[in-house]
Amino acid sequence: MDVELFPRTDRVDDASLVAGLALGDEQAALAFVRRFQDAVFGLAVSVTHDRALAEDVSQEVFVRAWRAAGNYDPRRASALTWLLTITRNAAIDAVRARRPTPVLAETLERLLDVTLRSAADTNGTERLALLALESERALARLRALPEEQARAVALAVLGGCTAAEVGRHENIPLGTAKTRIRTGLRRLRETLKEESRDGTPPRRATPP
Repeated sequence: MDVELFPRTDRVDDASLVAGLALGDEQAALAFVRRFQDAVFGLAVSVTHDRALAEDVSQEVFVRAWRAAGNYDPRRASALTWLLTITRNAAIDAVRARRPTPVLAETLERLLDVTLRSAADTNGTERLALLALESERALARLRALPEEQARAVALAVLGGCTAAEVGRHENIPLGTAKTRIRTGLRRLRETLKEESRDGTPPRRATPP
């Protein structure tokens, strides 16, 4: 008699596991955690730089995923991308709650380096960070911005920095930081509209 070593839920696709999670299926929930716990913990560590805090974040992530599973749409993002976005947000929340002071400059520079350089140079934990942003295509849109706008948007969106923190990190006035973030986000929206019309890939913008 053959013994089944793994529950059948371990062999279903990712989207089906999320659907089972939304329905409160205990086996699906356990399989979901087993499948993604390493990726979640890896990204949490890369953001928090604290393994104990990352463990707390990981637990919070799966609670948030369970609560949000009913709203998951596999047409918009893969289950991994969706879950890593939750992870990034939870990790940033945890860092802010534990450390009210601004993120260290070298940490932000590392974030910028990972986010804005070529995707071909990334692997491991850095690859998880890229997935958390949304997708490589989203990163291509970000890299197509003028460098100063790309840095400001990355610091604000990925680093969780306020405009004042962006200004301090970039050594620019608060008003300039707000303008770079606002202009960068507006250009990203315009790029999305252009892509939806003609499907052309984003190109690096030239400063005015």
